[in-house]
Amino acid sequence: MTESFLNLPGTVAPDYQGNSLLNLVISLATTVGRARSSLFAAPSCEDLGDLKQARNTVFLIIDGMGAMDVARRGSGSFMADHGKGRLTSVFPSTTACAVTTSLCGLAPAAHGLTGWYVRDDRFGGILAPLPMQRRDGLPLSGWWKMQRLFAYPSIFQLMKCRSVMVSHEHILGSPFNMRHSRGVARRYGYRSVDEMVATIATAVRDLGSRGGFVHAYHADYDALAHAHGIGSLQCTEHFERLNEALNRISRALAGSDTALVVTADHGFIDSPPEQQVCLNDYPQLMMHLDGPLWGERRVAYARVRAGREASFAQDFAQALGDRFFLLRSNDIVDAGLFGPAGKPNPRLRERVGDFTILGKGDWSIHDRVENERSHAMIGMHAGVSADEMLIPRVVAYC
Repeated sequence: MTESFLNLPGTVAPDYQGNSLLNLVISLATTVGRARSSLFAAPSCEDLGDLKQARNTVFLIIDGMGAMDVARRGSGSFMADHGKGRLTSVFPSTTACAVTTSLCGLAPAAHGLTGWYVRDDRFGGILAPLPMQRRDGLPLSGWWKMQRLFAYPSIFQLMKCRSVMVSHEHILGSPFNMRHSRGVARRYGYRSVDEMVATIATAVRDLGSRGGFVHAYHADYDALAHAHGIGSLQCTEHFERLNEALNRISRALAGSDTALVVTADHGFIDSPPEQQVCLNDYPQLMMHLDGPLWGERRVAYARVRAGREASFAQDFAQALGDRFFLLRSNDIVDAGLFGPAGKPNPRLRERVGDFTILGKGDWSIHDRVENERSHAMIGMHAGVSADEMLIPRVVAYC
């Protein structure tokens, strides 16, 4: 039974007590990788089965394929047939937060990524850490910034087994991936779904008789959902391609003593244009803000000018209270919804601002800044609906 997010109706909170992506990653690190459990601030995942018996483990994250989506599309699919229940994502339920968790075993409260965009005044304000660029599109150069932004070890450095990474060729060598894959024996790139199948099989074979851990990632489903909507024909067709790919991976790994663990970083909703609010159209709200929004379109953070907290909350409730929840960001931090942290990220409260704006239903919010490239999107995530928060848990032995 999932709990609601701060008792808000129609919401799902992350379950860090044993049933979230964070707990799954910790299970893999401690069971497969024999990392010390004392290194992590959360328990292992519940009811995962005995992974210790498998020589190899392939951990595949399909970006954007939520559990509710699998339930609607997946009758008779590989994921449905090998499903072991559902997990929650982390909060916010978005790639920047969840994939980072999968690569370091830390919750957002510890690794400090609170959305696609974070606010960090050391580096000039609002920036996107994954592509390492500012919100206006200018690059965030300087190798030393990576160490300051991501001041923690990768999961591979904590594990005692041989490990490798499999990812899209165009992002495999990105500064973010290079920083978060320290400790892998090798990185494998691919360019298509067919190549992904062959590459995962090659990676397992290359681990040899001692076996090890494969961290694999697929991003195309997420990109299609953003562009066309999660309910689109394009996503349906790609779901079917991925289902066939999973069957082919299983056949290719047959007899290799491999556990194939499949999940996602988050799910999706569709937010049509008429449900998308541009805050620039509400000057009575913009005048209270100390800079642009950041985070995500379903979970946006705002910092207000000194002394205007009460007036901003009142004006927001009147203008947009029927479409969005407005919460004090400190309340979300204090409630532990960014996850457990042995050592909280020192920039966490800066990176969530004074207020957090959560979309109700299928509403989303954004603003415009000078020189920023506009990105039209239908599919959205990061919010706290069941469609966004719940992710599949699939385990198959090959």
